[in-house]
Amino acid sequence: MEIINAVGRRKSAVARVYVTEGTGKITINKRDLTEFFPSAILQYVVKQPLELLQVVEKYDIKANLDGGGFTGQSQALRLAIARALVKINAEDKKALKDQGFLTRDSRSVERKKPGQPKARRRFQFSKR
Repeated sequence: MEIINAVGRRKSAVARVYVTEGTGKITINKRDLTEFFPSAILQYVVKQPLELLQVVEKYDIKANLDGGGFTGQSQALRLAIARALVKINAEDKKALKDQGFLTRDSRSVERKKPGQPKARRRFQFSKR
């Protein structure tokens, strides 16, 4: 099997993933998964598509993460891994789609408007 690559995005985070056959090692920005995401919840989010298809120990994953915060990065990585798994085996698409791992979450921060302190918040109104 050659190297399969995919891209995942969430908020302002971008994850580029390279999947090869291996022993289940996940490397993010040249660091181990547990070192990059110390939180067990974020590690769980990243591994969700692999655990769903029971292929955790089957593939080695190298990822480049850029932008955003740690939550957005973990969700971008999950989307990229799911897309790469579909490229490897198209029959897995239905299972991943049913769990929502192939859906790009397009919500991002609304821009700040002029004359207001935030996007929708107005300055306090004073009648007198």
